[in-house]
Amino acid sequence: MSEKIKTLLEALPYIKRFFGSTFVIKYGGAAMEEESLKKEFARDVALLKYVGINPVIVHGGGPMIGRLLKDLQIPTKFVDGLRVTDEKTLEVVEMVLSGLINKEIVKNINDMGGRAIGLSGKDGRLLRAKRVDDKDIGFVGDIIGVNVDIIKDINRHGYIPVIAPLADGVDGYSYNINADTAAGRIAEALSAEKLILLTDVDGVLGGDGSLISTLSKEDVDMLIKKKTISGGMIPKVTCCIDAIKGGVKETHIINGRIPHAILLEVFTDSGIGTKISGG
Repeated sequence: MSEKIKTLLEALPYIKRFFGSTFVIKYGGAAMEEESLKKEFARDVALLKYVGINPVIVHGGGPMIGRLLKDLQIPTKFVDGLRVTDEKTLEVVEMVLSGLINKEIVKNINDMGGRAIGLSGKDGRLLRAKRVDDKDIGFVGDIIGVNVDIIKDINRHGYIPVIAPLADGVDGYSYNINADTAAGRIAEALSAEKLILLTDVDGVLGGDGSLISTLSKEDVDMLIKKKTISGGMIPKVTCCIDAIKGGVKETHIINGRIPHAILLEVFTDSGIGTKISGG
């Protein structure tokens, strides 16, 4: 019992500090696949709202998209980690992200006592994009505008926005957006307190394999040059650095497979992942 009291007391100053602030959470990885983790994520998001924080959820859906494309015998190809998206692939992406996954997340949050509203980035032209122009990857976009009024209105009325990373193109087409990128740009546009990326790893690891709890922009640059940060972690830390440059106060890379990962990261002194800040 004393440990539970200690945990609650440790959380109190953080709840006070973040009251009224906005957390943009990129939801992906195993936390979206395992049933128990889905429920715990939804419960944690509902709790954030109840203690006065405004969570904004941006979700991926790559594994489910990949499975359905395979079932439909539509070939999949990636370039620099981005899914090449032709017209047939885009139809599947929209169906999975806006239809299946988005509505499941909304239902889970509602079942846990929250009040969630599902959106595509195309709704109300929440996200505006142009075609990625340095790669031949089809209908994959770079975000050029975020309509924050929609998100703020939803938050103000006590609801939690759950956003599928699709966008209206300035050329009239629809675009598939990388979920990390979408979360980062939304966080920038909202001047969010935090951007939190859920992954399947503990965070940024040092050369000896141990977790690095805190990093500055300068630390990240040095670790990339030393190749300590490499592979799939590079776009994630780059997303965090871009968000900080855009006005987000703190960013976090955490392991979504750990139960209650978000709460442990933001409401405890030690955290569980890697925090990247401007200092």
